[in-house]
Amino acid sequence: MPNILVVDDSATDRVLAGSLLKQNDEFAVSYAENGRDALDVVRSDAPDAIVSDLQMPEMNGLELVEAVRRDYPSVPVVLMTAKGSEQIAAEALRRGAASYVPKASLAESLRRTVQRIVTAASADRLHSRLMHSLDECDCRFRLRNDVEMIDPLVAHYQEMLRCLPLGDEAGRLRVGIAIKHALWIAHHHGNLELPLDASIDDAAFQKLAAERRFANPYCLRSLIVSAHVTGEQAIFSVTHEGNGIDIGRLPQDVESVGGDHSWLSGFVFIPSVFDDVRYEANGTRISMLKKAEVCEEPFETDAD
Repeated sequence: MPNILVVDDSATDRVLAGSLLKQNDEFAVSYAENGRDALDVVRSDAPDAIVSDLQMPEMNGLELVEAVRRDYPSVPVVLMTAKGSEQIAAEALRRGAASYVPKASLAESLRRTVQRIVTAASADRLHSRLMHSLDECDCRFRLRNDVEMIDPLVAHYQEMLRCLPLGDEAGRLRVGIAIKHALWIAHHHGNLELPLDASIDDAAFQKLAAERRFANPYCLRSLIVSAHVTGEQAIFSVTHEGNGIDIGRLPQDVESVGGDHSWLSGFVFIPSVFDDVRYEANGTRISMLKKAEVCEEPFETDAD
């Protein structure tokens, strides 16, 4: 049973986050009052994931992310952000956090986010040893309006990434999570044509997505996903069949606005992980490059 460590100096918020996670019968939950206490817990019994408040005394969430990334790189950290801390949350993503969830959206997003990350982090060890021997791999998938295939596809890509030197296990996990964000962006804003409108809150966004998923013409569209992975770099391409995604319509302060809209967080997270991100073919394709730590190869994509 995955154990999730909840870290928050507010007893009320700790209990709230823990109770939401416990709605998943597969999770066991433990608690710490601040970052220093959390590190003591991790030293004695490393959890499968950490859910931490961002603003805390003793050691804040950003400092906790850095300490865990340095000493326990296989343990992903999800931050809970209050309004006004969005810029720090975006910096935490760049420094190694697996994701963040606005406190205003905990009920809708926390359990789902943690489940996604724990699932992505749990790789089969024997298969892992095999994939470390992989020299080069190309693959292409077509997902036909079946969002249940996103998690298995990301897991497959994470195994492919074992041949790419990324520093530590947390680096590979972050790439997998970023790929998942790209798939959801292409599904939501490409195939379903959901608007990039910051006035739409998370609840309204999910309601509209659910309605369009089974309506024409949206339900007839597919995602075409390709990957080329070597020991030097990985290039991922996600193509949708809807109208192009115009990222110029994103809020100029997307990092701040994204703190209150979980559906915007992917636009912040993806460039914090990949070395190059491009919206190509008139916005119908997202191309992403991740280099090995010592690789300096140019980023080349197929011609439109």
